[in-house]
Amino acid sequence: MTKKYIDELTYTIVGAAIRVHQTMGAGLKEAIYEECMTIELKSLGLSYKQQYFFRPIYNGIQLKTSSVIDLLVEDLIVVELKAVTALIKIHEAQVLNYINLLSKPKGILLNFNSYNLARDGKKTFVNQIYRNLPDE
Repeated sequence: MTKKYIDELTYTIVGAAIRVHQTMGAGLKEAIYEECMTIELKSLGLSYKQQYFFRPIYNGIQLKTSSVIDLLVEDLIVVELKAVTALIKIHEAQVLNYINLLSKPKGILLNFNSYNLARDGKKTFVNQIYRNLPDE
């Protein structure tokens, strides 16, 4: 695994989101965008887990309470979907926590309630796992 591979996968996922956004527009429920994303990811031949439940570990103890992420693509990239007026810091913290708790190198936060998803509705996050990967 390399940064280049992760970045190319990110580009593909964001491209799928842009197609969904262009087709469906803004203003729908998050669940609709999630279902559309699964159709796009499947058409691209990408593996994904939808509504992926996991149990965080605290002080070496796996919690009984689970958390859920919208999509985990290729078991590498956490994709968190929103359909909100504006992204706020807690949304960013959520994605950062997910990639760290799951030991995944990258997360993508997508807000389908934006005028231009590519410009205004997308944020990516990396952690030390990504930073330690070779470039190519």
